[in-house]
Amino acid sequence: MRIPTNLKHKPVIVCENYENVDGRYAYNSDAKGLSLGLAQWNDRGKVDISAKVWRYTGEKWSRQSEELPLHRVLDLAILVCRAKLHFQDAYRYEKLYDTEKPVIDRVGLQGDAMTVSVCTENEKIDEDIKLFSQALSEDGELIGERLRTLSRILKEMGY
Repeated sequence: MRIPTNLKHKPVIVCENYENVDGRYAYNSDAKGLSLGLAQWNDRGKVDISAKVWRYTGEKWSRQSEELPLHRVLDLAILVCRAKLHFQDAYRYEKLYDTEKPVIDRVGLQGDAMTVSVCTENEKIDEDIKLFSQALSEDGELIGERLRTLSRILKEMGY
């Protein structure tokens, strides 16, 4: 499905068959495409690049389509990687995390740090963290394939 080019987000690099590879939703996804392009919030003389997930309801492009600045996309990737790393050893804790130290890591970025922690404010955290861990495990093959691909490309780029 062709990604629209007449809307505020201006696609430059696209994946127009994303519904075929959208994880467990592959071939049955409303996420029809991904694009990197000029952000919809750009003002005159200011250009930001954004990533967008294009969702289609079957009749029109959805307002649930998401657009994110590239650094946030990468920050989410860092968060996913750090969470996955945590859950590799989480079995050592009775509640899948150290209840005395819910901070998993502080990832240094731009002179400060992104604090990655278990959300102890969630009143159902004990139940939800088990469900999260189970889902992460069940999606291990999908996530692992993408992480290996990301690792390979990062190595090709010299990182």
